[in-house]
Amino acid sequence: MMIELEIQGLSERREGLLVEVGRLVLAGGFSLHRQRLVQDNHGILLTMVVQGPSRKQRALEAALDACERLISVKMFPFVEGETRGHFAASREPMEPVRVAPPVAHRPAAVAPAAKKTPVAAPVPAPAPAMADRAGKAGVVAAPVALTDAAARLEPIRTSALGPAPTPAPAPIVAEEPAFEFILPTPKAPTPPRAAAAPFIQLVPLPADEAAVERALHELPSEYPRIVPRLLALAQAVADGARESSLTLAGQRTGAWLFEREYALDVGQDLRAAIEHIGAPALRALVEVDQQDDQLRIHASPLCTEGHSGCAFFSGFLEGLLGPAIAPGSLSIFSVCCRSYGADDCVLAISD
Repeated sequence: MMIELEIQGLSERREGLLVEVGRLVLAGGFSLHRQRLVQDNHGILLTMVVQGPSRKQRALEAALDACERLISVKMFPFVEGETRGHFAASREPMEPVRVAPPVAHRPAAVAPAAKKTPVAAPVPAPAPAMADRAGKAGVVAAPVALTDAAARLEPIRTSALGPAPTPAPAPIVAEEPAFEFILPTPKAPTPPRAAAAPFIQLVPLPADEAAVERALHELPSEYPRIVPRLLALAQAVADGARESSLTLAGQRTGAWLFEREYALDVGQDLRAAIEHIGAPALRALVEVDQQDDQLRIHASPLCTEGHSGCAFFSGFLEGLLGPAIAPGSLSIFSVCCRSYGADDCVLAISD
């Protein structure tokens, strides 16, 4: 039984990611319907829609889990028309709460220290009076009592002593400077990063056959200068019908070219058909290199940012090589596309 799966993965680097994962999908027996790479804050978001046998799903899951390029990977059943967001996509960050910086409180200035009143030195006891000439002893002056309330002392004079010694000057106490707080300069809040654009899966629509008929109306006279017609076709149809319309245009162009130039080249194996029919026919439209069963298209004019035109080349090779190979069955897998960030578009062909 055939099933469709949606693969979502997260990787650090874009270069070569679609090629590496596409080979794992192809080796697991699945075919790729569409793919997308989106730049995100967490890394590169990979989304693929593949189709293959249900019995090989577990083997594909094991191969993707073992892929070193993928940080994490998940697989979901694909439902047509259902939009599923990528599991690793960034969420919109919350608005940071701004906290007012603390207000510096200036401490009260230190009051200057009160001047200390020096305490007068104690008055030495008077020496005994010398006897006068008459032989009488001199009168000794009684000591003067000191009280705590006295702030200053008058010089004490006695008849026997000279003036009291001058008290020492009061020490000068310097006033301490007031302490100031130095606050650090507050850092500006980091602006929130913009949220990545959500991944939107287009609902595929059938090909617009009328638009395809108009685009290929002058095919015999304009081929191989049909790129402007194809670009106008991609813009004229609805977004969901762009891929299917380009595929149909490629199939009709390839079948027409086979009947005109390669109708006798039938019964070839796949490798010979790619080398002698597929690659030369594509070189009339774009620059192409062949690497075994893969065709590398350089600077595809149909693949612009976000819009792949590889569906035309896949349909072209299907209509051109299908009648030429012996088994009559053909599978073309778009490994990567420059519209999603790859350097070149790569198509892998198998029978």
